[in-house]
Amino acid sequence: MNWKQDASKLNNVEIIKLEKDGLDVIHDIQRYAELGFAAIEAADFDRLKWYGLYVQRPKSDGLFMLRVKLPGGGLTAEQARTVAAIAQDYTSDRLAITTRQSLQFHGLKVEVLPDIFSRLKAVGLSVVEAAGDCPRNIVGSPLAGIDKNEVLDTRPLIAKMNQYFEGNREFSNLPRKFKIAITGSTDNAIHAQINDLAFVPAVKEINGQAETGFHVLVGGGLSAKPALAVKLDLFVRQEQVLPVAIATASLFRDFGYRERRHHARLKYLIQDWGKEKFTAELLALTGPLLGKGEEPAARSAEGIYYGIHEQKQPGLSYVGLAIEAGQLTAEELTELAGLAEKYGDGTLRTVNSQNLVIANVPNDKLQQLTAEKLIARLAGPENTPLPAIVSCTGTEFCPLGLVRTKHLVSPIEAYIKQKGLAGLPVSIHISGCINSCGQQQIADIGLQGVLSRQGDNVNEAFEFWLGGSLTGEGELGTKLKGAVPSERVPQVLGGLLDHFQTAKQPAETFRDFVRRLGIVQLQQVLNHINEMAD
Repeated sequence: MNWKQDASKLNNVEIIKLEKDGLDVIHDIQRYAELGFAAIEAADFDRLKWYGLYVQRPKSDGLFMLRVKLPGGGLTAEQARTVAAIAQDYTSDRLAITTRQSLQFHGLKVEVLPDIFSRLKAVGLSVVEAAGDCPRNIVGSPLAGIDKNEVLDTRPLIAKMNQYFEGNREFSNLPRKFKIAITGSTDNAIHAQINDLAFVPAVKEINGQAETGFHVLVGGGLSAKPALAVKLDLFVRQEQVLPVAIATASLFRDFGYRERRHHARLKYLIQDWGKEKFTAELLALTGPLLGKGEEPAARSAEGIYYGIHEQKQPGLSYVGLAIEAGQLTAEELTELAGLAEKYGDGTLRTVNSQNLVIANVPNDKLQQLTAEKLIARLAGPENTPLPAIVSCTGTEFCPLGLVRTKHLVSPIEAYIKQKGLAGLPVSIHISGCINSCGQQQIADIGLQGVLSRQGDNVNEAFEFWLGGSLTGEGELGTKLKGAVPSERVPQVLGGLLDHFQTAKQPAETFRDFVRRLGIVQLQQVLNHINEMAD
């Protein structure tokens, strides 16, 4: 670990971590709860992330966002009620589902954190390493165990991996965050190509027998310099998944970059080393692994499961719920917990698309479930929004955001319905800044918040990205020139969708539409629509 030996080359956060590990800030949280926000030491604001805590904007309010991990997206009814009760007691009665299957509280005071941590722990929920330079919440298929197109159920692997990494001081000080995803489904709801490490299903013939395992992708990530993960020429058996994850995290820990924060993700090490060298270093830690096999044909990558769908278990179905902007009230979550117990298996599943699934519903109970007022609102055909919209928190809570984001979701959906554009299979992702928490580069249409100066006035605006997708090998979108004022976004976005609906060929996807027309022509289309909307 040579990076520890020359502190002069480390960035400020690395110095902070060497002085005190992020996990050790837990000993200070009780003290800060007693003394108040003003007592928090400057360096500990970074370390608090290891317990899922981020200071909200404006910092002068002394409020925190708290992220709760849900490995694989599973949430029991008891856990859901506990989370809802905490939101009711200590927040503005609102919860958010993230693009990595976690839950977030907003508006928390430091004084209430010990009680919240205690209540979460009592029902088996954790905030440990929900953020920070460590392995984050492990993402999995929200349909694990029930998907008709599933190759294998990865929930045991996720549980084992989470148990190994969570709170493990061998990996609590990585150069930056480390995102892991595992799926056994042919749907790419985990967004494998934008994770630091991802396992996707594969089959290999070994001694005349077809064995099911995984292919490995490394070095994906978005932000200001997005990169899709590299697929290694390896086949990993199920029992080898954890050793490969440990080896990958070890290489990142020992050889990842620690001089500049914006150049510290695993993707930069992969880019410099190349696939061959990284593979050789990985095998030096794991021992021999087999060469890659074959992957089942990939299908959707959107993670949109609205409405009723048959499970692989005869007589059972799951119901996908559309959660607008990924936001729920405490009352809604409490009611959903009860409905999951009454009609399903007593669990809810979070989805990367910021939505929810109720699983294992007997088919003879479906009519009763969908007649429930809340389910009719969240899963009714007339209420499930297509295009589907994903959004980060924006400046409402995030200190890094440049513009507001979630306030656009409802106007966009309303405009789309008004113009008769509902039902188009298009994904829309909204980010409040270049950091890409809304993942604008992987959407059919991505919106990236910027500040636009007009004379002495600075206004909120959005740049448009087109043609991103993680179906198949994946492709990042292309950013168009210019920015659209925030108030005109619903109209301009609607104009783009109208052009797609009118000019597309039969069965043509938006991604293929962008490829056929080309960015130059679509830039002209966007410019014209924006001018007409002025």
